[in-house]
Amino acid sequence: MVSKPRVALGMLILVALTGGLLALLISLDVGAFWAKTLPLAFLVGAATVAQSLGLFTKKAKD
Repeated sequence: MVSKPRVALGMLILVALTGGLLALLISLDVGAFWAKTLPLAFLVGAATVAQSLGLFTKKAKD
């Protein structure tokens, strides 16, 4: 089991990056569909990559 602060910090960083992406999309005046879809896709994709890289897993002590 991984520590809760590590997961919370990782998700906080991902949410901050998603907020920055949303601000960029709004400043570029993209359509509402893209402003809703791209940040959610980025958040899910980045969380999946972080999980597959093992950032949210804890090594077992032998």
